[in-house]
Amino acid sequence: MLRIYKYAAIDIGSNAIRLLISTITEAPGRPTTFKKTSLVRVPIRLGSDVFVNGRIGEEKRGKLIKAMTTFSLLMELHDIVEYRACATSAMRDAENGDGIVEEIKDKTDIQVDVIDGSDEAAMIAATDLHELIRDNNTYLYVDVGGGSTELTVYYQGKTLASKSFDLGTVRLLNDLVDEESWEVFRQWVQNRCGPFSKVYLIGSGGNINNIFKNSGNKDGKPLSYLYLCSYYQLLNSLPYEDRIAQLGLNQDRADVIVPATKIYLTAMKHAGAESIYVPKIGLSDGIIKYLYNKNKA
Repeated sequence: MLRIYKYAAIDIGSNAIRLLISTITEAPGRPTTFKKTSLVRVPIRLGSDVFVNGRIGEEKRGKLIKAMTTFSLLMELHDIVEYRACATSAMRDAENGDGIVEEIKDKTDIQVDVIDGSDEAAMIAATDLHELIRDNNTYLYVDVGGGSTELTVYYQGKTLASKSFDLGTVRLLNDLVDEESWEVFRQWVQNRCGPFSKVYLIGSGGNINNIFKNSGNKDGKPLSYLYLCSYYQLLNSLPYEDRIAQLGLNQDRADVIVPATKIYLTAMKHAGAESIYVPKIGLSDGIIKYLYNKNKA
């Protein structure tokens, strides 16, 4: 018997918040399919408040409540079976984060789970990442967000090591990452990847997805280290306005894409990786798979 479900995932990040609605179809004798029915992204940069002032200001609090109210209505209109809302680095660090979570619940009836870096990495790993990972290869998975970067090393198809770093694009834009933090990041990559003769990188996040899209590469073909270096040089050579006008970047992407590219390049360099695969997955996709797997179990 054909079964069709609609699940929703809300990702409250440091640079933007997203609502992903997916349609899951189960048909007898066929693989289960996951189709992205709707994706709404709202550029509310919570991290620019939290990482500088320690709390979410009134303006962004108001926008967040409005966005969540809209998400609630959209989920109702789509007849969502189940949802999960997850907040990451900015909400974790905000001194008024708990109060805002309560306000969202009170005004929209959406329950927000504030998750840590390890939960975030595990949720993303629940996606189709395993389809890219081959048992005989070593991979470094790098997910760059506005507030943090999650690293996971996969060896022989299994997780070897995982760590979350407070090394995010919004933090870097506000000069909140010191050299010591960079060195800890570099050393971790070197120590975990050094024993292997060849390491492949897998990158996720809105910025690397944007770079991949502009590269013209076909899906499944990686970006080379040299290409990423040249693109980074191009970004640095252009003023913010020209990145928007010439490269077609959104206003809230044209600044964070520079530090994001630096993070990916740093990881590639110290892992000794010559290329980076971009499977176009993220926390929202992981939440959908988490909900599906939980209900199937």
